[in-house]
Amino acid sequence: MKYYIIAGEASGDLHASNLVKALRERQPSSEFRGWGGDLMHEQGVHIVKHYRELAFMGFVEVLMNLRTILQNIEKAKQDIAAWQPDAIILVDYPGFNLRIAPFAKKAGIRVIYYISPQIWAWKESRVNTIKANVDHLFCILPFEKDFYARHQYPVDYVGHPLLDAIDFNAKSDLPVATEKPIVALLPGSRKQEIATMLPLMLAAAKQFPQYDFVIAGAPGQTASYYESVMGNSKVPVVFGETYNLLQHARAALVTSGTATLETALFKVPQVVCYKGSAISYLIAKQLVKVKYISLVNLVMDQEIVTELIQNRCTPEIIAAQLKQIADDGDARNEMLSDYERLHRKLSEQGGASATTARLIDEYLK
Repeated sequence: MKYYIIAGEASGDLHASNLVKALRERQPSSEFRGWGGDLMHEQGVHIVKHYRELAFMGFVEVLMNLRTILQNIEKAKQDIAAWQPDAIILVDYPGFNLRIAPFAKKAGIRVIYYISPQIWAWKESRVNTIKANVDHLFCILPFEKDFYARHQYPVDYVGHPLLDAIDFNAKSDLPVATEKPIVALLPGSRKQEIATMLPLMLAAAKQFPQYDFVIAGAPGQTASYYESVMGNSKVPVVFGETYNLLQHARAALVTSGTATLETALFKVPQVVCYKGSAISYLIAKQLVKVKYISLVNLVMDQEIVTELIQNRCTPEIIAAQLKQIADDGDARNEMLSDYERLHRKLSEQGGASATTARLIDEYLK
């Protein structure tokens, strides 16, 4: 079996790599080619283009890079046509992948979508593209199955793949010296996110001499880039240690995204922070239809973690919220209790990677 896989972000690379590993256990002779990152490469996927060349965030930023994005889509189509896979596995990344799906479907290639695009948040009309062009869709959030059922489209809920990716027992020493309790800073994975969020987090950190702050370096970014953003700050950056850092952390400041869920699964109280360009934020406010921006709150359908968005995302407010959850007290204890409920809810289905691999194997026979 020949699989072509497209993942356009760090989280997609992680989950795609675990899916490939599970598929190889069932289909040892299968071949894999695609767009992704280092983790997919480690599992034997021939990487055509790295996701670090693909990630653009915000409406304005996407428009500014539209020509590059369209060129990449055409390159992907050409490579798929030349390689002729039996199936294509699209991993999240809807702006790109939902343009690939109709092409693959028309070419007679089985189309599998792993990790549903968040069309329930905005662009709900994309459900029609999915229904017309995706043969099998695998969802990782509990409420997504009901969403698609309302659109008369059957999907499989497989549980959340982060539970496959996280080894909760693999704690080791951090590669930096710390003497005080640690607060982890997770400012995002894209350059635009880091450039916006990290200075705000570092400004808030100055108010906490009783903690050591450590930055989780994003895959695909360089130490020199962080140095250019940080200025004179001496807060250390560690790469490839995010989960280990979270195991050591007492609290965290986290840019909205998959990292909010990762932090919660490690039982680390957090403050969720997000700030984008003014124009992108105004557009998003008109289009996005969800109550929350963090996956933690979306899954639980209530505000478990505080979300500081746009104008509320200031060093002063970040610091005030961090103090509440870093110090012992009711706010911290309540968040930790809510995390336990979250973990139980997400683990009901068992391993997402193994479940998805089994279903793909069954569907393609």
